Amino acid sequence: MEDTVNDFSTYRFGSRTLDLNRPQVMGIVNVTPDSFSDGGTLYEARKLSVEQAVERARQMVKDGATIIDVGGESTRPGAAAVSLQEELDRVVPVVERLNAELDVIISVDTSAPQVMTEVARLGAGLINDVRALGREGALEAAAATNLPVCVMHMQGSPATMQNAPRYDDVLDDVNYFLQQRVTACNAAGISSDRIILDPGFGFGKTVEHNLRLLNNLRQLHQFGMPLLVGTSRKSMIDHVLSRPVDQRLAGSLATVAIGVQQGGQIFRVHDVRETVDVVRMTEAIMNEGRIAND
Repeated sequence: MEDTVNDFSTYRFGSRTLDLNRPQVMGIVNVTPDSFSDGGTLYEARKLSVEQAVERARQMVKDGATIIDVGGESTRPGAAAVSLQEELDRVVPVVERLNAELDVIISVDTSAPQVMTEVARLGAGLINDVRALGREGALEAAAATNLPVCVMHMQGSPATMQNAPRYDDVLDDVNYFLQQRVTACNAAGISSDRIILDPGFGFGKTVEHNLRLLNNLRQLHQFGMPLLVGTSRKSMIDHVLSRPVDQRLAGSLATVAIGVQQGGQIFRVHDVRETVDVVRMTEAIMNEGRIAND
């Protein structure tokens, strides 16, 4: 299967553009009490949560992140649902502050149509939906924002996705699912040049499924759309290295290096500075140093 080569040099995220011909780093800012990796540290109180979130994002931008992904609903395995109002209360003030204070693309990790509409109004540049715009009204709301969307593959729901996930062939099944969602997006008025694809590492997949997907990520280039890779601190690293969540940096960086080699465009991570180093070093090796100092 040959790659479909597109020019992503001026990919538009609302009012900002980004060169996705080169791999970019997306920093994760969770404003939830039960994030699997943050342990709720950004959620001591609403006001403090906003301040901490903004400061974390500010440091990530200094470290080289070009996109900040804000999430107000945990999607870890077994995560409890959150009300619409609670998600809005968590996310909206952070997006407002980031848009006012930082020159960075703001992504919002949400499946709620009302949240999509509100954060687009406040300056977000990307809708990042782990449910692939599958909730009622999500396709229409996302289309109306005129923002790019990231659609992700997940087997089941966050509450059930890791209950013995099975596939006939994980590559074929993920490809088929993403094709169906692209078709649905197009039918709703979201053009293909506004779609980013995420194979959904850790979302309804065993470690073997995750490793096979990562090692064959290049197959998703057939869609001609940017690819987002989210492997940071995931349990697949624990299964291979037997490391708790706060000791998975080295394993995470190894997955990023492979992801760059496989043609990933956006890497969603917790550890921005280290990831930027790995991305740029891998890129320099692949290009024999020609763009290392750009």
